[in-house]
Amino acid sequence: MTTNLVLTVIADDKPGLVESLSQTIAANSGNWLESSMSQLAGKFAGVLRVSVADDKVDKLIEELNGLSTQLKIVIERASEVNTGGPSKMVELNLVGNDRPGIIKEISAAISAMGVNVERLNTECTPAPMSADSLFRAKATLEVPENVQIEQLQMELERLADDLIVEIEIQ
Repeated sequence: MTTNLVLTVIADDKPGLVESLSQTIAANSGNWLESSMSQLAGKFAGVLRVSVADDKVDKLIEELNGLSTQLKIVIERASEVNTGGPSKMVELNLVGNDRPGIIKEISAAISAMGVNVERLNTECTPAPMSADSLFRAKATLEVPENVQIEQLQMELERLADDLIVEIEIQ
């Protein structure tokens, strides 16, 4: 049997951080399954999922915690969780002038419909021909079978008018 571990890591960004993590995981026969890592404001931040044989979990956790001089690491044991009923996956793309509250408004609307955010990536970029900043978001949403995509689209379009953003669902 194997155990899944979910790790969150953060540190001052410098070369070798991913290597330290990967060497520790490999040395303990762990398997690096999936991850999302970025450099944000001079910090290295990441989330990753690792599987490891049950009899090697404690040693891997101990050695990962030994990296604390380089990285702040939070380790959680995880399992594959079935969220319930059948669902469909959709992609959401959003672009608009940056302002506080965009994600709060969108997430409140989709959460009220029982839609789960599976993945979210956001960034602010300079707007062409202006000093404004554009906010861009791309999300993968898990929509329950009982929620019609058209219903989700209508709710998000209503918000788009209020937020002055463009929203596209694929």
